[in-house]
Amino acid sequence: MSQLVQLTGIARLAAQGDRLEEKRHVEYRTLPTRKWLNRCQSGRVPFDWTVNPYRGCEFGCKYCYARYTHEFMERREPTAFETEIYAKDWDTSEFRRELQSVKPAQTIAIGTATDPYQPAERRFERTRRVLETLSGIRGISIYVTTKSDLVSRDASLFATLSKDNDVRITVTVTTVDRELARLTEPMAPRPDLRLKAVAKLAAAGVMVGVIASPVLPMITDSRENLANVAQAAKTAGASYFCAGVLFLKPSAQRVFFPFLAEKFPQHLARYQKSYLAGAYLKGTYPERIRQMVSEVREQAGIQPREFFRPFVPAPTDSQLLLFP
Repeated sequence: MSQLVQLTGIARLAAQGDRLEEKRHVEYRTLPTRKWLNRCQSGRVPFDWTVNPYRGCEFGCKYCYARYTHEFMERREPTAFETEIYAKDWDTSEFRRELQSVKPAQTIAIGTATDPYQPAERRFERTRRVLETLSGIRGISIYVTTKSDLVSRDASLFATLSKDNDVRITVTVTTVDRELARLTEPMAPRPDLRLKAVAKLAAAGVMVGVIASPVLPMITDSRENLANVAQAAKTAGASYFCAGVLFLKPSAQRVFFPFLAEKFPQHLARYQKSYLAGAYLKGTYPERIRQMVSEVREQAGIQPREFFRPFVPAPTDSQLLLFP
């Protein structure tokens, strides 16, 4: 029996995809997909639907929680997540059909598992296609999260979407220290480039914020580091700033712990012990970080992300969701 016959579900779809391009040690493939819009059932996040134009992420952040998603495709090698990138097959009419399930005032989050503006986006523009299609909709919230300065490419499109929807772009900046960022997020754009993108989006009238998550214990959790990021966010014109402590799934531990052993061996045993009981830290440490984030935010004069509530424009006719 062939390997393809043995595979099922998304693993089978991944095996059927066509090779798009190979760059350095990164292989790009298409991914046949049953649907683009996924209903979110998690109570941990404030949105109703998710869209992830890609599977896998070339940025290769050592702590990435989403590495487990490659396991659904039977890709279990630790580095497969950043070396095998899948661009989902695009069908505008099908995506429009899916959007009929979205109700007024609901939220669509783009980039919850992989970065929607990773390098593959420059070639395949799947995220751009999503946004262009969403330009025919009104009365919803659209949230985008990214580590890439490429997001500013779509500043004018976000500004247009903001006229009829609640649009918020969140750019991740865990540290303004270039060398430290290069260690933990080896292929992501430099922090200063991301902050320039924040400034471009803010100048275009787009609501944009900065998130310093994940806060890495004993690595990026100093008051100085968080204060520097908060102040840089404020200077760039960000509307809000927030941060949360690292959560570490087993799939991420398989990459992060060897990284610690090589770059921060003095912290390895502490991490292994702290995350033995589960992916989320509990107790006084996360509470201390929450308090610190609140203090540096107040010092920088910037709002928390939860300060902003979804704004739904009043309908101009009998229907909120419209397509040209």
